[in-house]
Amino acid sequence: MISLHDIKENSVIVIAGPTASGKSALALEIAKQYGGEIVNADSMQVYQGTSILSAAPGVEDKSKVLHHLYEIYPPSVNGTVVDWLDRAVAVIRDVWKRGKLPIVVGGTGMYIDNLINGTTPIPEPLPEIREKVLQILASGGQQKLYECLKVSDPAGAEMLNPNDTTRVRRALEIFLQTGISIKDWYKKPLLKKMPEAVFEVVKIIPSAEELDDRCYRRFDLMMQKGALEEVRYLQSLNLDKNMPAMKMLGVPELLSYLQGETTLPEAVEAAKLHTRQYAKRQRTWFRNKLRARYIFDKCFI
Repeated sequence: MISLHDIKENSVIVIAGPTASGKSALALEIAKQYGGEIVNADSMQVYQGTSILSAAPGVEDKSKVLHHLYEIYPPSVNGTVVDWLDRAVAVIRDVWKRGKLPIVVGGTGMYIDNLINGTTPIPEPLPEIREKVLQILASGGQQKLYECLKVSDPAGAEMLNPNDTTRVRRALEIFLQTGISIKDWYKKPLLKKMPEAVFEVVKIIPSAEELDDRCYRRFDLMMQKGALEEVRYLQSLNLDKNMPAMKMLGVPELLSYLQGETTLPEAVEAAKLHTRQYAKRQRTWFRNKLRARYIFDKCFI
């Protein structure tokens, strides 16, 4: 366990690492030891009805300490880093006001990076602009969306992966709202939403072998708990496949099974492989990009 000897006024503990590394368990232990409250920084754990698939904390854990920003959106909502950041800042300041220690925990690097280091001061698109872009995506798919961005903002399109629907959609929204390329927005100075915060970062960076094993075992456990039923629930909503909730680890693969395109064992193996690959990318990002005072080299159990 970590000994936090010098917790300062306006301290925020940040626990980061790849999926299946034990972040939530560590956050819970620190919260109980230091009078903390947990703030979610995972872009999938914000969705309702998918707590098994997203590995969100269960009822028992939530009964031990207060948890914030979990399961706040229906799956039909496209959660953004901008909205999460505004909510997180408000929650953290409220936790301070009540004399508690905020503990931010999650595996979404963009959320954590924006909270600690600042965010590009891009205004949120108007609802009508967001709806217009979603209609382009719904009518013409990912390729049409990227072609529209290339016409509107060629410099921005050039710096993005055409298959990254979320970023392409966001770039088009921003250009239609402001008339300024996403490339030029990224050149502007970062804006820190919490300049008064003192961040203490804890990273869990286990070996690739240990992480692989944890990913595989956890997915088996998720299947036992009812992950397939959650995918059936998502299927019943008839959401666009490009919505973030539909890209949750395990969802595309299990959906393929439900649609009769593959067998269940094949879907499970594909989901495990995808989870492992995603965890590997997270592990690399957190190891190289995020500075930390405390580093665990093993998963926290």
